[in-house]
Amino acid sequence: MSSTKSNPLLSIIMPTYNSAATLDVALESIINQTFQNIEVLIIDGLSSDDTIEIAKKYQLKFPQLKIISEEDKGIYDAMNKGIGVAKGEWVYFMGSDDSLYETTTIEQVLNNEKIKNLDVIYGNVYSSSFNGVYDGEFTYKKLAIKNICHQAIFYRLRAFKKTGKFNIKYKVLADWDHNIRWFFNSRVSKVYTNQIIANFGEGGFSSNYVDQVFEKDKSFKIVIKGIRKLEKSELIGLVRNAIIHAKTQNFLFRIYFLLIIKQFLILGRKLEKLMKIKTD
Repeated sequence: MSSTKSNPLLSIIMPTYNSAATLDVALESIINQTFQNIEVLIIDGLSSDDTIEIAKKYQLKFPQLKIISEEDKGIYDAMNKGIGVAKGEWVYFMGSDDSLYETTTIEQVLNNEKIKNLDVIYGNVYSSSFNGVYDGEFTYKKLAIKNICHQAIFYRLRAFKKTGKFNIKYKVLADWDHNIRWFFNSRVSKVYTNQIIANFGEGGFSSNYVDQVFEKDKSFKIVIKGIRKLEKSELIGLVRNAIIHAKTQNFLFRIYFLLIIKQFLILGRKLEKLMKIKTD
């Protein structure tokens, strides 16, 4: 199927690995969508259960479903592979234990003339682990402390030319790293929609593991991307955290660079206070 003016082609990329217990629910939620201009790309990591057999069963009902099963380097490597073969104008990443919230979910998002100049659309997910709906509209400050679930995000395929793909050195939170790159990027046009996109799978990989590599890099990344977007008081706290993590990794250049930024921020705050006193 190809894009039309009213119904652009959507590529749903679904990494799987021994997903037989949940795959039926995920695929049913796609097949039952009122919006049908969809291709589904199952990127499997050589499952040893019935994942591929279940996927092939759905392929008979939904010919737009394609299966790639080969060894990979984790979830984000699979997602990157999906980006490489996707034919859609838009891309959506769905876990094999997730499901789309309503049968009209995709139609509500994509069958809309207002999205024609956008690169990213994001909404909410629903899960009892989040005590309901997670998590509303984000700000630069909010993204520094919370992540946007990838199950809530639709990307125009061209957006990855501006942001790059997922960094697979982050095994659990490469999506947070990528979210920082597009959210802080002035060249990426984005909008929040107050809509629940998916039921978030509570037993997913990201729910059960800590990404220590990303946690050590996060503050530094947000400082670099947010230097002109965050308040000085917010940046100073992030710089302090980044310096602490840089010291644990013995990143000397990063430490010196952060110390220079810290001094400029402190000086800037002092000048602002001085100017305020003079105007008062």
